[in-house]
Amino acid sequence: MIRRILLASTLLILNYPTWSQSQPEPKPKLVVGIIVDQMRFEYLYRFESKFGGGGFKRLMGEGFTLRNGHYNYVPTITGPGHASVYTGATPAIHGIIGNEYYDKFARKKVNCVEDARFKPVGNPEGNGDVSPARMLASTVTDELKLATQKKAKVIGISFKDRGAVLPSGHMADGAYWYDSKSGKFITSTYYMTKLPDWVEKFNQRNLANKYLSQTWNTLLPIEQYVESGPDESPYESKLKGKTTTSFPYNLSELRKANGDFGLLTMTPFGNDYLTEMAKATLDGENLGKGQWTDFLTISFSSTDALGHSMGPNAVEIEDMYIRLDKNIEDLLKALDEKVGKGTYTVR
Repeated sequence: MIRRILLASTLLILNYPTWSQSQPEPKPKLVVGIIVDQMRFEYLYRFESKFGGGGFKRLMGEGFTLRNGHYNYVPTITGPGHASVYTGATPAIHGIIGNEYYDKFARKKVNCVEDARFKPVGNPEGNGDVSPARMLASTVTDELKLATQKKAKVIGISFKDRGAVLPSGHMADGAYWYDSKSGKFITSTYYMTKLPDWVEKFNQRNLANKYLSQTWNTLLPIEQYVESGPDESPYESKLKGKTTTSFPYNLSELRKANGDFGLLTMTPFGNDYLTEMAKATLDGENLGKGQWTDFLTISFSSTDALGHSMGPNAVEIEDMYIRLDKNIEDLLKALDEKVGKGTYTVR
C-alpha cells in the first residue's frame, strides 16, 4: 500500500508492506489528502533537527521524497494550487486561474469559489456564499464518488473556504471552513441547510476563544532557533498594538485590534484547531468505517497567512512548523487508532 502527503511543492510517499503481483492490493478504508499551504521543500531538512519522530520524519522515513518536483502552471497560489492538485489539470483546463480574477461574463472581479446562489450555514454573516461551480474539471474526490455510485463519503476541511471547497470537489458530502467572524466552522447551502450535530457540538467547545486567550511564545528556547534570522526584523509585518516583530505575542491583548477571531489564522494555534476539527470529522462522519473507501481533504492555511506576513526566515515560521510537526503526529496517531495503521492512505 502506498501513502502520500503533498506539501506544496513537496511530495512524500509512504510505503507499507509490498504485495505480490498475484495478490491484489486491498482498498484503503480512507484516503486523507493533506496540503500545507505555502510550505517550502527546504523546511523538511532545514527544521529537521527540531522535528519529532512521529510527524514529518515518520512520513519521510517510511517512504520517499519527490525532490525534483516542478510546477507546470502559474500562479502558484491557493486556489489554482488546490484545484491543480486534486484535478491533475492546469488552470487553463480546470478554470481556477487565481484566488480572485476578472469574470468577463459577470463583468466584475470574483473570488474563485464565490457563488451568490448559495448562503452561509453556521453563521448568517459568514463567508458562506460559495460553491465549487467555477472549477470546470472533476477532482479525484469526484471520481471516487462516481466510481462508488456516491457510496463513498467525501469531506473537506480548511481554514480557507477555497481550501475546503476545491479539494473536496463538486459531489462532496460536506465542506467546512473557519469563520473569522464567529470563530466557528461553517459551510454553505450548496452542501446542506443545517450543520450536522457533530459540527454544532464541536463549535460549542469554543476552541478559538481558548487559543486566543493565551500568549504565543516559542515552543523551544529561542536561542535554539538558529535555522532562522533574527527575531526582530524590519522585513516582517507588525501586528497592530505591537511595537516589535518579536516574541512573545499576547494574543488576548492583540486580538481586538487584529480582527479578533481573524488573528487566530496567523498563529500556529490555527493548525491546532484544524487538527482537532480533523479528528472530530473522523468520529462525526465515521470515516473509514464502511464498505467503501472514504476521502478526507485537509488544508492547513495558517502557514500561508503567517508566511505572507513574516517571510520564510522568521522565527515565527520555524516555530509554526515545529508545532505543525506535532499536529501531523497527532493526526497520524488518530488515524492509526480510529481507522487502523496500514489501512488508510495519506497523500
